[in-house]
Order: sequence, then structure tokens, then C-alpha cells
Amino acid sequence: MAIYHFEAKVITRGIGRSVVAAAAYASCSKIYNDYDGVQHDYTRKQGCIYSEVFLPSNAPTEWQDRAELWNAVEAAEKSKNSRLARELIVALPVELQIDERKSILKTFITENFVDKGMCADVNIHDTDGHNPHAHILLTMRPLDEKGK
Repeated sequence: MAIYHFEAKVITRGIGRSVVAAAAYASCSKIYNDYDGVQHDYTRKQGCIYSEVFLPSNAPTEWQDRAELWNAVEAAEKSKNSRLARELIVALPVELQIDERKSILKTFITENFVDKGMCADVNIHDTDGHNPHAHILLTMRPLDEKGK
């Protein structure tokens, strides 16, 4: 039987967080932050078994690259206490196969966020087969009809 876990946070500069750092951590990758000049390298972290960026149809295609997306968000926000993104951490049923987990996540993200104009960066982690969960980063502001 699946165990429920859902965590929601706001990534804000006011408490010293960076959305570029959060994206690098969630995707187990290396991303340079143009805003503060810091290289965030989580390539030694293990367990990211799926990674994808979901964009509304009016979003710039270069945002398919998470480094471009999150650096654009960092650049758009000017205040030292800007709210940069929403972060969701969601437990996934251990009984489901990876394709089933991807399918339910895609449906959830598309219906609840992307269809409402938000960009979503999704990563599934499962290091030991007993704690599959998804890290979902969402833009704070939906895109307008011009992709801004």
C-alpha cells in the first residue's frame, strides 16, 4: 500500500535559496547560475532515474534546457527577496513501475500546472527501490499569451 507524502515549499532569495541550485540538485546535474556566478554541481548525487521539462505551448523552446529556464527565472526577478519558484516533493507508489509513475506525473503536471501557463521541471528519484518520489519545480508566474 502506498504511503502518502506531499511537501510544498517556495524557493525564495529571502532565505538564501536559488532555483538554479534546486534544479541542479533535483536533476543530479551541473548548472551555472548566471545571477550570482555560482556553479552548482550535483553530478555525484545518485538516484535520478527520470528527468523532463514540461512547457506550455507559448513558452520559448530554449527553455526545454533547464539551465536556460531557471536562469531566465533568476534574471526576471530583481528583488533580493524574490519568490523564484514553487517546489513540490511527492511520494510515488512503490507498487507502480517507472512507466506508470511517469504517466501519472505527466497527467498531474499537465492538467494542474502546464495547462495553466506554468513551466514544470520534473525529476523522479529512487535510490534503493523503497522510496520513489518526484521533485517538481514550478515557475511562480504563469506565462502570458506572448510567452513572457
